[in-house]
Formats: sequence, structure tokens, C-alpha cells
Amino acid sequence: MKIAQITCTFPPYRGGIGNSVYNMSESLTELGHEVTVFTPDYSYKMEDEYNRRENKFKIERLKPLFKYGNAAFIPQIFYKLKDFDIVHLHYPFYGAVKPVLLVKLLLGREMKLILHYHMDSRAEGFRGAVFYLYNILILPFLARAAEIITCASLDYVRHSDLKKYCRAKPNKFRQIFFGVNLEQFVTYYDNKNKQRQNKIILFVGGLDEAHYFKGLDNLLKALAIIIKEPKLNATVLKVVGRGNLLAYYKNCARNLGLENNVKFYENVDNSKLVDFYNYSDCLVLPSINKAEAFGLVLLEAMACSTPVIASNLPGVRSVFKSGKQGLLVRPNDVIDLANKIKAILSDKKLAEAMGLAGRELVESKYTWGKVGKRLDAIYHYVQYSPKI
Repeated sequence: MKIAQITCTFPPYRGGIGNSVYNMSESLTELGHEVTVFTPDYSYKMEDEYNRRENKFKIERLKPLFKYGNAAFIPQIFYKLKDFDIVHLHYPFYGAVKPVLLVKLLLGREMKLILHYHMDSRAEGFRGAVFYLYNILILPFLARAAEIITCASLDYVRHSDLKKYCRAKPNKFRQIFFGVNLEQFVTYYDNKNKQRQNKIILFVGGLDEAHYFKGLDNLLKALAIIIKEPKLNATVLKVVGRGNLLAYYKNCARNLGLENNVKFYENVDNSKLVDFYNYSDCLVLPSINKAEAFGLVLLEAMACSTPVIASNLPGVRSVFKSGKQGLLVRPNDVIDLANKIKAILSDKKLAEAMGLAGRELVESKYTWGKVGKRLDAIYHYVQYSPKI
């Protein structure tokens, strides 16, 4: 089949939506599909890693008519979609919704539209008002226009801005877990962790305004509590990520007296991420609200046999079992976050058991090969079912 994937962000930009679309597209191509990814051209400087890659699918980066952050209006997508068997729109992507809906209106059932609902959009001020208007005016039409709505977590969707539609049309929704590349994210069996004296906490995520919800400032406050423990006073938090809030987070660390306990790493090649996961005692995803819907970094860490700690949010809480592969914490509760981190840092046997259980979980449940086969089945169902 000829498949169009439409996404607001895409590598080299680092974010869950773009990374998931990349891996979905690669898996579908390996199954014999002809995939084209349509994404805005934000004029990112292509990193060496992506210059080296020979993509198995086609990427069309469209010049936006205008853009605001990661929101870009690409009306020319209207002329690109006619000859595709499947059009898979990844939401939120406000700059493509209207052109895609217009094509769907003109082509009717000739256009097989699938909507992947990644997450709710949340913001303050004017942007928040825009998101609210989209939710009440545009999102209902988009949901009805789609033949199928896919999502990484039904738990998340049942608590999302689509919850009413999900209750009314439950058979229209399909859960497709995200995956992890088990050949890239592997477990090391060397002695480096045994040789180091200090504990290491890891945070991996965007440090730009679009990822404000990651909760890094709460993690910094939790670290200030953790290092008060004599046995943990040398604990280091490694922050892997970049963005326009980097200076803000560095300033937060200074104000908390954490200059010697926090290390920032801006330019980490994806091929080097595995080192950070393996040489850390736990990965923490302290997200503050439902803008976090899943957390691909949790899968990457578990694939490296690293325990995980994450906020107890819809979607995120369904990725792993608290007490088995890691621990869940109350969102925005710095004390609970600090206590859960200390529990893992202070119990080596518990950490090792959680790490092994995490690797077993991703091997059995979270691979991109499984994702591709699941999507392949959905596409065939949509393409050949007379009516849905």
C-alpha cells in the first residue's frame, strides 16, 4: 500500500511524536509498504547521525506558510494526498488538520483517513485558548471523519479530550503500543556500575517550551532533598536534552545549590543514549500533566535493564507495573518523588530486579516489529472493509 504519515515534528527534532512516526514508517516499509512522511521544514540543521542514515521511506519536508514553535501551517499538503491508500494523521498537528479535512470532504470514502491521537494539548494564555477552540470546534469533526483512531494507550484516551467520543464509539479505537529498538538499546554486562561510588539519576527529554510538562524543575527540587542523605550526598543527576529552556534549568540548579550534582548534556547522539541508560541507577520521568501520554524513554531505559520512575498519569501508568519494573509517583509531589528515588538508590537488589523485569517486559510487549504488524492489520482492515 501507499501510506502517508503526517506529523508535526520529525527527526532530527527529538520528541516522542516524531520518533514514533520514524520507527512506525521504518517497520511498515520492511513489511513492503511504500511510506511517505510529510512534515514541516523547520530548517533544522541535520545532524551527522541523520545525514548518515539511508532512510527506507520517503520524507517530504514542506515549507510552512507560517509557524509558531512546533505549530506550522502547511496548506500544500492538500495537493499531496490524492493517490495514497492510507492517510495517517498524527494529532496534534493543527497546521495540517484543516487541509486534510478538506481533502477528506472532497474525496469521501476514497480517502482512508486514520487519526493517531498522541496527546491532549495544554498551555496557558492565548495558546491555551486556541487549543480549547480546536477541541470544541475541530476535533469532533476530525474524529468523525477518521475511519479508525489509533492510540498508544486506551487508558490515556479514556481520560483525554476525546473521552466522550471514545465512550460513544469505543469500537472505532485501536490501541497500538509504541516500541523500542532492541538492537540499539541493549543491556551492558561490564563492571563500570560496580566500580563507581556515586549514584546516578537520569533524565532524558526536550528542554524547550513545547516540553514544559516534563517536570524537570520538580526533579531538581527532589534532588536537593535526596542529597541531604549522607549516603546519597554525591548523587548526580544527568540531564540529556536541549532547547530554549536550558538556561532556565541551569539557573534552577544553581539556585538550589546543585552545581556539583547536576550535569547537562546537550548534544548526545542517539547511538550514545544507550550508554547513559546503562550507566545510571534509574531513569525518572516526572511529568506534571496529561501532555505526557506515554513516555518512550521509559521503554528505552527498561530495554537497558534500568529501573524507571514516572508520574502516575493516564497512559504513562499503563506502560509498566509499579513495584515490578519501577515506581509510580504522584504528579507534582516533590516529596513523593524524592522518596521513590531514594527507595531505588538505597536498595541494590530491588533496582536489579526491576531492571531485569523491565528488559523482559519490552522484549515481550514493546517492539517496533510488533507495532508494524499491528498497523499493517489495521490498514488492511480499513482498506478492504466496505463500511466501518
